Amino acid sequence: MDKEYVKSKVRHLKDWPKPGIIFPDITTLFKDHKALNQVINDFQSRYQGKGIEIVVGIDARGFVLGGSLAFLLGAGFVPARKKGKLPAEKVEITYDLEYGTDTLAIHKDAILPGKKILLIDDVLATGGSALAAAELISRLQGEIMEIAFVISLPAVGGEKRIKEAGYNCYTQIEFIY
Repeated sequence: MDKEYVKSKVRHLKDWPKPGIIFPDITTLFKDHKALNQVINDFQSRYQGKGIEIVVGIDARGFVLGGSLAFLLGAGFVPARKKGKLPAEKVEITYDLEYGTDTLAIHKDAILPGKKILLIDDVLATGGSALAAAELISRLQGEIMEIAFVISLPAVGGEKRIKEAGYNCYTQIEFIY
């Protein structure tokens, strides 16, 4: 993967979603076929043959990554959705973000005990969303093999929090703001 090329396709938005935050917008990377292909191929190379049975993608950009990767790995895909988006019986958790709180949910029947899970999202900042999704997966007795991201913001501390919680973590690129 050409990390510099992939990094060049990320847009940086100042003061979004609130003043003082710099947000790495991955949608500009998604629209570039070459960059998106490199990102997905890197994930596929890392996880092919590792026994991943389900890829869980975090709402919403994790859906793009997770759905594509699940297809290539021959795995199922499960969305970790924001509150009010799932129609059937679900498990939910409310957690802190860098700029507020949010709630994630997964259908109760989406993950069977012992299934090998890859959890994926676009940006790792505080790690709040990923740790919340990991808690839901744990409640459903899934086995998290790794938590993966395209972008890490190491200054915010999310990777440290994820590793301290006992999870393996993989990121493709990082930005220091």
